[in-house]
Amino acid sequence: MKKIIIEGKNINNIETFYEEVNRVFMLHENWKIAQSLDAFNDMLYGSFGEIKGKEKIQLIWKDMEQNQKSLGFQTTLDFYQTKLKSPEIFNRKFVLSKIDELPNGVGLTFFEIVLEIIADHDNIILIKN
Repeated sequence: MKKIIIEGKNINNIETFYEEVNRVFMLHENWKIAQSLDAFNDMLYGSFGEIKGKEKIQLIWKDMEQNQKSLGFQTTLDFYQTKLKSPEIFNRKFVLSKIDELPNGVGLTFFEIVLEIIADHDNIILIKN
């Protein structure tokens, strides 16, 4: 089983999350994925990057607790508020509903969304380290 290691110490915000993802998953590619959860999800399907098809992957995420905080509530709120600045691209009503859900504890943080995306790929076993 192939092992891929995310170094959580390299992640402080969404931008550095994607930098780390590109560092470990796109190592042998001459291009990088965009800062997009859809692109992250597509990459995990294995059509490009380090994952080849549906091969079994052991994804070891070091310092995950630190990233739960750094990609938590405030980062997520900032993420959605930034989207509001581009109403021609993002659905304002949807983004506002996500902002409203956050303080009520029913909305997912960016970190939780990432974990949910990983969990949707049954060939990937996430090891919290």
